[in-house]
Amino acid sequence: MQSLITAIVEHDEAADFLAWPGDFDLDRGDHVEDVHLASGAALEGFAGDGAGGTYFFCGDGGEERPVLYADSEGGAALVAMGLPELLQLLLVAPWWRGCRAFSAEESRELAAEYVEDMPDLEVRRDRAAAALGLDLPTEAEVLARLREVATEAGKDFLLIFTPEDEPYDSLIKD
Repeated sequence: MQSLITAIVEHDEAADFLAWPGDFDLDRGDHVEDVHLASGAALEGFAGDGAGGTYFFCGDGGEERPVLYADSEGGAALVAMGLPELLQLLLVAPWWRGCRAFSAEESRELAAEYVEDMPDLEVRRDRAAAALGLDLPTEAEVLARLREVATEAGKDFLLIFTPEDEPYDSLIKD
C-alpha cells in the first residue's frame, strides 16, 4: 500500500488543497526551535505551515504514529492519532486552529469565511480526499476527535523547549 505522504506528493490537487486552505506543506518539516518530548520518545518533524508551525510524528513507526502540532509562539497539542486522521482534520476543518470552543456555531462561522474566499472548497476537498483514498467524517466528528485526542491522549505528549527545559503551552484546553 502506498504511503499517504507519497500520495500527497504524487497528486497535485491533493497537495494544493492541503497547502491552502489546509496550510500544510511537506517541505516545512524543520521546527525553528530545539524541542523534545518530555517522555523521551522520538520526535520527527515532517510538515509545517506558513506561520512557522510544525507537524511532528511522535514515537517510532510510520504514518500511524501520533501527530503533534507546535506553533511558532510556544504552543503545542497532539492533534491526531496518525497521518490519516490529521489529513481528515485538514480536509474537513482547515480552520481548526481558530476553533477554541469547538462549538458547531464557531466552526460554521469560520467555515463561512473560507467558503466566501473559496466557493469551490467542498468540491476541491472531496477531490483531494478521493485522490488520497480517505473517507471524510463530518465537521462535528473531526472537531470532537481533535478535542478528545488533544485533551486526553495529548497529556502524554508534552513538548519541551530544550534550551530552557520549559514545556510549551497547550493549544487546546479542557
